[in-house]
Amino acid sequence: MKKGDNLFVRIDYKNDGLETTKTDFEDHVKYLNAIATERYFVGGGFDNASGGMIIFKAENLEEAKMIAEKDPIIERGLYRVEVYEWNLLILSDDNFN
Repeated sequence: MKKGDNLFVRIDYKNDGLETTKTDFEDHVKYLNAIATERYFVGGGFDNASGGMIIFKAENLEEAKMIAEKDPIIERGLYRVEVYEWNLLILSDDNFN
C-alpha cells in the first residue's frame, strides 16, 4: 500500500430488530477472510456502535460494491452497507508499535 492508492471503505450498519446468530457471524468472518487473502484488507467491528468498517482494495467502485453485497450478513438483510471510494493521502511511517 502506498500514498495515492485508491481504496474503498465499507461501513456496515446493523438493521434494528434482527438477531445475528453465531452461524451468521461465522459465515461473515469466513467470507471476509477469503476476500482478505486476495487483496489489501483491514477491518473490524465498532465497540461503541452496532456495525463495523473495512478498508480494502478493489478494481473499481462496482467491484467494491459487489464484494460488500455478497457478504452473507448483507445478503441475509442483517446489516446494510455503504461503500465509498477513498483516496489515501497520508500514510505514517512504520515506526509505530
